[in-house]
Amino acid sequence: MKTPAERPSVLFVCVHNAGRSQMAAAFLTHLAGDRVQVRSAGSAPAGAVNPAVVEAMSEAGIDISAEVPKVLTVEAVQSSDVVITMGCGDSCPFFPGKRYLDWVLPDPAGQGVDAVRPIRDEIEKRVRGLLDEIVPASEV
Repeated sequence: MKTPAERPSVLFVCVHNAGRSQMAAAFLTHLAGDRVQVRSAGSAPAGAVNPAVVEAMSEAGIDISAEVPKVLTVEAVQSSDVVITMGCGDSCPFFPGKRYLDWVLPDPAGQGVDAVRPIRDEIEKRVRGLLDEIVPASEV
């Protein structure tokens, strides 16, 4: 069992932390368990997670109804090995030595659950690929 300091850490960032970053964090937490430290945040957090996102994730067997959008902090970026941005553009702080990925995904804000499902499925696919990269198969 790795200590918390030895686990890879991933930060998912979008503007409102109410949709894409919440789904990505929930999938990675669900799939990786305690093998990865997972955070999510937004540059301008919404008041609540998008209800269509909560419903879509519930359909996938993951309950995020208790999640709350969190504000992006410099500390969160500094303490993460991988920072994945999803439409936050220049508002994400940049630190040398961090691995940055930008996932271009539609914003589920204002969308119904039918529009959120394909975004959710694409996020799950990308999270599974990321997990394969950051956690060796021998640790699965």
